[in-house]
Amino acid sequence: MVVAPKHVGLHVRRRTEFGLPSARRLFMSSYLVTGGAGFIGSHLVTELITRGEPVRVVDDLSTGFRRNLDHVSGVDFLEGSLADLDVARRAVDGIEFVLHQAAIPSVPRSVADPLTSHRANIDATLNLLVAARDARVRRVVFAGSSSAYGNTPTLPKREDMTPKPLSPYALQKLVGEQYCALFWDLYGLETVSIRYFNVFGPRQDPSSPYSGVISLFISALLQGRRPIIFGDGEQTRDFTYVANVVDGVLRASRAPGVSGEVINVATGVRISLNQLFRSLRDLVGSDIEPIYSDPRAGDVRDSQADIGKARRLLGYEPLISFEEGLHRTLDWYRTGVA
Repeated sequence: MVVAPKHVGLHVRRRTEFGLPSARRLFMSSYLVTGGAGFIGSHLVTELITRGEPVRVVDDLSTGFRRNLDHVSGVDFLEGSLADLDVARRAVDGIEFVLHQAAIPSVPRSVADPLTSHRANIDATLNLLVAARDARVRRVVFAGSSSAYGNTPTLPKREDMTPKPLSPYALQKLVGEQYCALFWDLYGLETVSIRYFNVFGPRQDPSSPYSGVISLFISALLQGRRPIIFGDGEQTRDFTYVANVVDGVLRASRAPGVSGEVINVATGVRISLNQLFRSLRDLVGSDIEPIYSDPRAGDVRDSQADIGKARRLLGYEPLISFEEGLHRTLDWYRTGVA
């Protein structure tokens, strides 16, 4: 006797429902962006609204800001934490596609406060997946992290490498990916995990010591302060302009045959922090020198993505180069317009 996989029935019901949408669905949001008032989330919202897609945002505003959405209209905003299962259920009601960006996205903060990071990065993700499964959401795209690779010596980083997380944040993101794959295998909930590599761009908050290094460098240079480089500055990163990530995530939301996959989205190029600082200093027109400090716990030494899988499965190519991304980001910090 042939036994059907447990999730076959779910697939059949879901396909029927989305093939013939009810009147109720026609008036509900099609996309949910969790953490949509944050840095990457707000860029996803902007692009979706530009494309004419109905969008709902859920955000507890612990790291995001309502002002990040002031430039768009028609967004259905729900304030609350996905660590509350009731909030997660209300957030996914009537939704087809979930772009799960909500997190506390910081290695140092997770080292200092692993319990809070766990609640935001694991408990909230599990709640969202359960709610999405029960609501028969079509697909969840999860924001993973290149930090899951750890200090594996091989470059570039490929998705089939054994993860070696060095921080609670990295481990939490890895667990989120594994939960996503499990929910596809066990329940038939379509999920895709996109591993981000050092994303930068407009609206990245420079006011926190846990912010991305580019926003911290720019803020310091524009204010005439000496920025801090942890370590010798020769550590490398695959700095990825946010528009590239938005493109990759939206491709992943609808691409066929990618359920259960983990996919790098980056540029495939690595740049040292010293190179980054010199480039920004030249753009600003400053002669400031950085302050070098001890390396931070949990930071990886080198990071560079192999984006072959994204090319193959998503048709992805970086849209914006590192240099052009720096220009656009610096312009935003000078003018506040994005």
